[in-house]
Amino acid sequence: MSSKIFSATVVGLEACLVEVEADTGGGELGTIAIVGLPDAAVGEARERVRSAIKNSGISFPKLKITVNLAPADIKKHGSAFDLPIAVSIMVISGFLPENKLEKCLFLGELALNGDLRPIDGVLPVAIKAVEKKFSSIFVAKENAQEAKLARDIEVFPVSSLSELVGHFCGQQKIKPLEYEEVLFSNSNTLYDLSHVRGQEQVKRAMEIAAAGAHNLLMFGPPGSGKTLLAKTFSSILPNLNLEEALEITKIYSVAGKMKGQSLVAQRPFRSPHHTASSAAIIGGGAKPNPGEISLSHRGVLFLDEFPEFSRNVLEALRQPLEDGVVTVSRAAGSLDFPAKFILLASMNPCPCGYYGDLKKQCSCSAGQIGSYRKKISGPILDRIDMHLEVPRLNIEKLSDDAPGESSLAVKTRVEKARQKQAIRLNKDGFFTNSEMSSEKIKNNCHLSPEARSILNNAINNLNLSARSYFRIIKLGQTIADLEGVEKISSGHIAEALQYREKLT
Repeated sequence: MSSKIFSATVVGLEACLVEVEADTGGGELGTIAIVGLPDAAVGEARERVRSAIKNSGISFPKLKITVNLAPADIKKHGSAFDLPIAVSIMVISGFLPENKLEKCLFLGELALNGDLRPIDGVLPVAIKAVEKKFSSIFVAKENAQEAKLARDIEVFPVSSLSELVGHFCGQQKIKPLEYEEVLFSNSNTLYDLSHVRGQEQVKRAMEIAAAGAHNLLMFGPPGSGKTLLAKTFSSILPNLNLEEALEITKIYSVAGKMKGQSLVAQRPFRSPHHTASSAAIIGGGAKPNPGEISLSHRGVLFLDEFPEFSRNVLEALRQPLEDGVVTVSRAAGSLDFPAKFILLASMNPCPCGYYGDLKKQCSCSAGQIGSYRKKISGPILDRIDMHLEVPRLNIEKLSDDAPGESSLAVKTRVEKARQKQAIRLNKDGFFTNSEMSSEKIKNNCHLSPEARSILNNAINNLNLSARSYFRIIKLGQTIADLEGVEKISSGHIAEALQYREKLT
């Protein structure tokens, strides 16, 4: 007798259905053999499953059992197959009726006493189960809310193997989970723009960056407020919508970053140290996992001390900054991870930090300054929409007790601008102006004759690239959206131009 139970494995951010087949016969009695390209964690399921079945009051069959995980050409990772393997063994042992399991999917790690433990990557599996018309999914209680985000499937929260047996044998039914609406909010409650004295031009640039999801580089002497400004940036970003939240949750679920929550309801703000490796920032590993740029998807990646990051890391940012996706290639194949983030970077103007400062003299030579700035290549700078100097604040500004504009007021304008973009770009599947391709820019962005003339003269006189040309138009469109007008005027283009090529 053989049995077939359904489970799934996650490859990249997508789930792949796995048929867990069990059969008996031949070999040493009471042993379990697992085939189908399992990794070490899957192979160790033999002992976990055996103990869990015995400690659940169920006699383990005195036969050799062969478990096959199909398709056999896909590597199976992790401990999520414990539950489906146990269920398939109990089916061939006669403890569970196979005819009741046809449209069910099982996922979870078993403890030796039979309890069910949570795993990573449940949301992609639940979404795949909905696509494949499964009627129900059985997961650990801690994973149930996450699985229910897929909505159109019954989610059964299971605490133990004996509870699952009782459910299918009609002893005590497990109640399926009800869907709960989620409230979205910003994570930044400690830092507010009103706490920052002065720097009005930088605040204006941050508002534009937030409204259109544009990349921003700040440079200035130590103590000018670059890091504090960066920390307030999250407070002016609009709340997530459900589609964005599900995208982020899939990434965090696969990466094991959920920390007990069922849905990522706040925009990510990631700030890795400049000693982080390329794999940590971009993604990778033996089993490729999302890196910091993917964990920043639909949020902010803040790179403080920008030139101190390794050259390999900075150059690897080229593709995701351009395409909004990062491709991690390994011998076994390539995986794509989403990476539509706002790059917020800060740096000093020179190694000592005081080049161009009016109060303190720079101690660096011209060669040192040149070498320092050359750490950031032209192609990377070209992909950053806004370059902004953050000057030292004078004492009058620092001692001014008058409250500045609050983050809430700025956020309200940003949300209105984002709503205009969503309406205009909905047909193209975009959320923000920064996502538009050059072809979509022609269809969605309309410049006045004066604005086009100013832009063309600037491109010729400043020797800007074709990429800069289109990025300036997108920046001008965001400024127009903040103003509440459709057409890009000469004033919008002039303001967009002042944020380009300041770092020379």
